[in-house]
Amino acid sequence: MANTNGFCLHPRLAADTLSLGQSRLCELRLMNDSTWPWVILVPMRDGIREIYQLEETDQQRLLWESSELSRAMMALFAGDKMNLAALGNMVPQLHLHHIVRFEGDPAWPAPVWGKQAPVAYGEAALARVREQLAPVLAKLER
Repeated sequence: MANTNGFCLHPRLAADTLSLGQSRLCELRLMNDSTWPWVILVPMRDGIREIYQLEETDQQRLLWESSELSRAMMALFAGDKMNLAALGNMVPQLHLHHIVRFEGDPAWPAPVWGKQAPVAYGEAALARVREQLAPVLAKLER
């Protein structure tokens, strides 16, 4: 479903992720794979495939939101590395993956894609990660 500015979340993102809410710029989505803390920022701008296509103020806002999210996720989950990716090979809509990585995780040191089947969140684990992320999500709304 499109919002007032024509933005509509790609069906693949909608199917593979869970809504965490919205920031001033982005739809915030949790990848439904509890193996890794994995949040996706999707700028709510219609027809955008690349960061350079965003207006300059939106580019700056996206960098700020990504940095704040990354900082908070690394602190919350005590990761060894934050992986950021904006591939778009499977989903052309601009979206930024934020994945906390741990030395010795199931894919380390390779990328996470295609290493194993996703492990969906259970109700309790989902509630816990939503609670953990709530403060940073509130900050991104400002």
